[in-house]
Amino acid sequence: MVAFAHSPQSTIGVEWELALTNKTDGELAPCAEQVLARLGERHPHLLVPSTESVHVTGEFLNNTLEVITGVCTTVAESCRQLAEAVDALRPICDELGLDFFCAGTHPYSRWAQQTVVNKDRYQRVVNRAQYWGRHMIIFGVHVHVGVDSPQKALAVVDALTNYCPHLLAPSVSSPFWEGIDTGYASHRTMLYQQLPSNGLPFSFQTWEQYSAYLDSQVATGAIEDVSEDRWDVRPVPHYGTVEMRYCDGLASLPDVAGIVALTQCLVEYFSRRFDAGERVQVLDPWHAQENKWRAARYGLDAQVVVSNEPQVRPLRDELKDLLDMLRPVAEDLECLPELEQMRRILTEGTGADRQRRVLAQTGSFREVMRDLAEQAKQPPLR
Repeated sequence: MVAFAHSPQSTIGVEWELALTNKTDGELAPCAEQVLARLGERHPHLLVPSTESVHVTGEFLNNTLEVITGVCTTVAESCRQLAEAVDALRPICDELGLDFFCAGTHPYSRWAQQTVVNKDRYQRVVNRAQYWGRHMIIFGVHVHVGVDSPQKALAVVDALTNYCPHLLAPSVSSPFWEGIDTGYASHRTMLYQQLPSNGLPFSFQTWEQYSAYLDSQVATGAIEDVSEDRWDVRPVPHYGTVEMRYCDGLASLPDVAGIVALTQCLVEYFSRRFDAGERVQVLDPWHAQENKWRAARYGLDAQVVVSNEPQVRPLRDELKDLLDMLRPVAEDLECLPELEQMRRILTEGTGADRQRRVLAQTGSFREVMRDLAEQAKQPPLR
């Protein structure tokens, strides 16, 4: 049976993917290796993975850096760690003529011109998925939250499946692909689900059933190890966490803070319900899949299925009620200011809304990129 590591309840870790671009034209730049080399010379500790501090590493693409926090107690702590890494990266990127940004996709760079890092695990993705694997020019934010038992992890995964649109829609930031408006708020979501091990999770009643599933996936060659089961939300046995992977890339640290707070509060809320002997009724898979599509297509303007009866509600109303429900949890976790960023997003709009607005005002995709790069300079809330 797959072992589940010990992790203190509701501790968090955040992974923020940053894409490198040329300052001259805003195109993606395959310069991660050069940036990491200079970072290692000046701040060698930032290349060392640690449970106590932030570090920076490469990712699937040669144009991408991933900033990964240590194990944090509060959202504010995690954002301060992200800011530490960004502050170290910025002068290095300036010297190399680079900017960086975070959004679900680049608005106009060509996928065929991007290169994949020459590591076995990444090359396996491309070799297996072929055309779709080469299209993974996408960037996201992943949030790990500690849970204190494997059975609880499964219950939390079920609950977060119900809340897919509540987490995805506020993050949507990929309306454009190769200079075309796709009509979707999150084109990244539509691309990412083309990989065979991605998508919404299955529901399991026991950890033994889940372990048997993973064993069968490895035995049949679907995956080589459990880390390749890339569900939108999943248990991560070797960390003792539940990882939320729905979200498009978030452009600023305040936006990151809002999504991290929402995720942490949801996990803590449903952990408490599990401890009280409750188990959330999971939406029928056809409803959950429809909700994911609606969030990707319409963002915050989606109408979502909220029960198996079925019942449909505006997602904006759902989110407002959810934020009210989670307020006491946020106070306990000391992340209420960060959770309140979600109300700002409800008022001001998503990253996809902002990109479309900038394009409408300027007629220039280059200005969209300049705005994304500027947002990456925003400091943490506190």
